[in-house]
Amino acid sequence: MTSATPVSVTADTTARPSPKSPAAAAPMARRSARRRELGACGALMTPFFVLLVTVFLIPVATAVYLSFFSDDQPGLGFGPERTVFAGLRNYTAVITDPTFLGGLGIVALYCLVYIPLMVIGALALALLLDSGVVRLRGTAQLALFLPHAVPGIIAALIWLYLYTPGISPVIELLGKADITVDFLGVHTVLPSIVNIALWSNLGYNMVVFYAALQAVPREVIEASVVDGAGPVRTALQVKAPLVRSSVVMVAMFTLIFALQLFTEPMLLSQSTPMINSRFSPSMYIYDAAFTRNNYGLAAAASVVLLVCTIALSYGVTRWTNRANAAEENTR
Repeated sequence: MTSATPVSVTADTTARPSPKSPAAAAPMARRSARRRELGACGALMTPFFVLLVTVFLIPVATAVYLSFFSDDQPGLGFGPERTVFAGLRNYTAVITDPTFLGGLGIVALYCLVYIPLMVIGALALALLLDSGVVRLRGTAQLALFLPHAVPGIIAALIWLYLYTPGISPVIELLGKADITVDFLGVHTVLPSIVNIALWSNLGYNMVVFYAALQAVPREVIEASVVDGAGPVRTALQVKAPLVRSSVVMVAMFTLIFALQLFTEPMLLSQSTPMINSRFSPSMYIYDAAFTRNNYGLAAAASVVLLVCTIALSYGVTRWTNRANAAEENTR
């Protein structure tokens, strides 16, 4: 009788950590923290995306949709109006309209005058305040920022009063000195509009630049002083280059708002024939929609203005990035 020898089989099993062990708890904790971070980001970004969709994307989509339609009357024009698909007819009418192209030219000239004055003036005031030369710095900041707190339409009404002959104390005072100035003349109406915009927005941009200058390391400024740089050289060659990103941001936002020129010329048009109902692209859109009741044409003009704004903003961004890259390569 043969006795079977028992064979012991040992299973080569890999030891797996228990769910309650620290090795298994660490990945679960990371995933849980990741989910909490994503939830917090979603909660914080949801209001932005809701506003983006409701305030920007839906109006843009509606304008694009309306731009392809037009109201026509059948027959000899005695029947009821009906909305028909017009294709690119509204866009063709806009880009071939001399008044719209003239408005674009006026806004382009306005930007060439207004944007450099705004950026240079606000930066100069911020550098002056940061230098410590101005006393009562807080009072000066408040006085410069206060005009921005005035609504744009109120600011335009104030300056309309100062520009109107017969009631303006400024014109009366200049008349006593035998100086005749027509602020709403053919050659002065655009500088008058620029003056209103500067008065309203210069203080706000000055505060932006001043806040950026406060972040400049004091050690850098002290080193420039030790090297023998005076106040002007320190401001122009040390401080100003360090706030270049703020300068670009202010210039871009100023460009965007300048392309939407509307409030100032609309109010000044009540007192001068130099400003017609289609003086700027925004006034052209307003006239097409609410005077001529041509919503398709107004929508097409709005889309064209939006495309011009996006293209110019993109161009400024690309040019700035290339300039920064070229400067970094030269270092």
